[in-house]
Amino acid sequence: MAGRSPRALLFDLDGTLVDTAPDLARATNALRRHHGLPALPYPVIRAQVSNGGSALVTLALGLAKEAEGHGEARTFLLEAYGRAVAEESRVFAPLEHLLAEWEGNERPWGIVTNKPRAYAVPLVEALGLVPGALLCADDLPVKKPDPEPLREAARRLQTTASDCWYIGDHRRDMQAARAAGMAAVAVGYGYIEEGDDYRGWPADLWFDTAEALVAALRGAGRGD
Repeated sequence: MAGRSPRALLFDLDGTLVDTAPDLARATNALRRHHGLPALPYPVIRAQVSNGGSALVTLALGLAKEAEGHGEARTFLLEAYGRAVAEESRVFAPLEHLLAEWEGNERPWGIVTNKPRAYAVPLVEALGLVPGALLCADDLPVKKPDPEPLREAARRLQTTASDCWYIGDHRRDMQAARAAGMAAVAVGYGYIEEGDDYRGWPADLWFDTAEALVAALRGAGRGD
């Protein structure tokens, strides 16, 4: 699987294709300010971004998901984020250039994310991205690590799972890709918690940087 050149690319969104941490960090610290607390350092928040809004609430306020007040705090955080989902978020630069080449060669690509559609669509549109498939957390009854969103994305791209690389920055991304029959591609530049060695994830390929990932994809395109 790892040695097969991909016909189609599927990306996780936050921390893999797009650096969304600055805008999510701003919303997290807005929640902190609302409760009279000082801002958290950006690297601390960045490491939790892939774990979603509930994890950011727990980080910001120390409230477990089941705790009283967690739901209200999560609503506050997401509303703050939703007002400016793309103020500082950017496609990781090497991937922006790669996608331009990929589209120029009429090769399909898509996004499978656990981000709700209400935030994913405005973000993707603001960044000028036009994926052939966009599967969000609320599009199907299941989400990653379940493989079905990845399989559905492949169907929408009119390709087979075995012809896709799924690229992500979380263990659940690799689990979903493996279960879907796709090449599982782990990247180490994303939102990874301290002490979590991404090279220990059940992947087929591992890349430390976006530049290394792009070089491999360009090589695959040439048949290297």
